Amino acid sequence: MDNEPYQKMIAIQSIQARIYEIRGERVMLDLDLAVLYEVETRVLNQAVKRNIKRFPDDFMFQLTIKEWEGMRSHFVTAYPERDPSSQIVMMELPKNRTGKYLPYAFTEQGVAMLSGILNSDTAINMNIAIMRAFVSIRRLSLQQMDLKKQLQEIKERLGEHDVQLNQIYDAMENLMDERIAQKKWNERERIGFKK
Repeated sequence: MDNEPYQKMIAIQSIQARIYEIRGERVMLDLDLAVLYEVETRVLNQAVKRNIKRFPDDFMFQLTIKEWEGMRSHFVTAYPERDPSSQIVMMELPKNRTGKYLPYAFTEQGVAMLSGILNSDTAINMNIAIMRAFVSIRRLSLQQMDLKKQLQEIKERLGEHDVQLNQIYDAMENLMDERIAQKKWNERERIGFKK
């Protein structure tokens, strides 16, 4: 049995767990990217700073203290218990990053730009996997939007059907009221000459 597709799926799921939404953008943090590229976070950031012209604000930005504090709760799910046999060895999470040591967030374009400055085989292969993860998330998002649109159309149709059904029920009630009235008319006690 070929295990390669399964390994790719596990790698993409591991990467997807490290993609966060910050400031309305899907991003990956420098510390996660460093783990995936198997380099130190400081080495990754030094390479970025040497090539800073490649990373405009829409490719990379530094988190605020408030954003960083808010991110900590995500690490419980992003860093499940470590498995020593895992391909990716998790590094210890920094607990006291403040000021200039706040993490950098890279958008999909920023991660793509990293491939131009990190040329190890590991970095190249990981970049391919990361791009696949971003594409997979985008596809899932589009499918969800399509489902939402379909649900809205169904709700609108049901709303139209409800109006039509209410009209049918009203007409049926009127018919029943007319029949009851007719029955009452026919069953009333006759007055006048009886034969």
